[in-house]
Amino acid sequence: MSYDLTLNPDTEPSLTNFKVRVLLVDDQLIIVEAVRRMLADQEDIEFHFTTDAREAIACANALQPTVILQDLVMPEVDGFELIRRFRNEEMLAHVPIIVLSAREDPKLKAHGFAVGANDYLVKLPDKLELLARVRHHSNAHIHRLQRDQAFRFLRESQQKLAAANVELQKLAALDPLTGIANRRRFDETLVLEWQRGQRDKTPLSLLMVDVDHFKHYNDSYGHPAGDLALKKVAAVLTENLKRPADLVTRYGGEEFAIILPETDSDGAMSVAKDCLRHLSNLGIENTRATPNGLLTMSIGVHTVVPHKPLTWQELVAAADRALYAAKAEGRNRVIQAS
Repeated sequence: MSYDLTLNPDTEPSLTNFKVRVLLVDDQLIIVEAVRRMLADQEDIEFHFTTDAREAIACANALQPTVILQDLVMPEVDGFELIRRFRNEEMLAHVPIIVLSAREDPKLKAHGFAVGANDYLVKLPDKLELLARVRHHSNAHIHRLQRDQAFRFLRESQQKLAAANVELQKLAALDPLTGIANRRRFDETLVLEWQRGQRDKTPLSLLMVDVDHFKHYNDSYGHPAGDLALKKVAAVLTENLKRPADLVTRYGGEEFAIILPETDSDGAMSVAKDCLRHLSNLGIENTRATPNGLLTMSIGVHTVVPHKPLTWQELVAAADRALYAAKAEGRNRVIQAS
């Protein structure tokens, strides 16, 4: 004979709301009733039972008791084997088990402890002793559950924090308007690529890009149109990257920079000319720009094999001088630093 055991969802334990929950497994209803009476006036203790040992595992998994009281001698199921089965269940492996036995036998006690029992009582025990042991084992189990739950919450919080930090790092390295890398990412990447070029003795190319007559464009068409134009320029520059290590960044205002690791001067000039041509092909009107009335850009290019005493700052300065030379020579062109 067994009773239907249904938990109210509200009894699911939270970090601060664990309750003493007893599951009695015994085929004798007279024992069930006796234990029930012993616990009946204890408001902090829930009492559940089953008289069918075959259902004990399912009942315990449903209830998640804080202590199991179990008879050793039951029809069809060996009490010691049932203890082993409790211990093999992931959710029940650490639930305290108190053996209720009709015999005071040292060998039975020893074997019970060997297969996983936590305590041994000769039934029926005194009420005070039963309550003391139920509370003692339940409290120890509850403390374990609280500790495990606290650690789980901590791990989840740490994982969420780590994921948030990764996202913040990504956002911190992106230009909010164009969505490409920002000046901070430019500085970090150029330093790393400079060091790599020094180590591997490979060329490093830098393109400094400036949108021509951009102030006139803003004055003529308004800042929203200017923002859209910068997004289109960023898209053109990104479209012409050849390899995963290549990087387009917004250097500041209407100025952009392209880092091309392991790229010689011919490769860098090819990328620069493609960018220039693709922006021109978009035909973005800029009526105050001379001579063709289109939005264009100027590009300065410099390539070096990083080595001491040369610095990455000198690479930037040389590419920047080439950019200003392109501006001075009439804009809408690429100049390579000598």
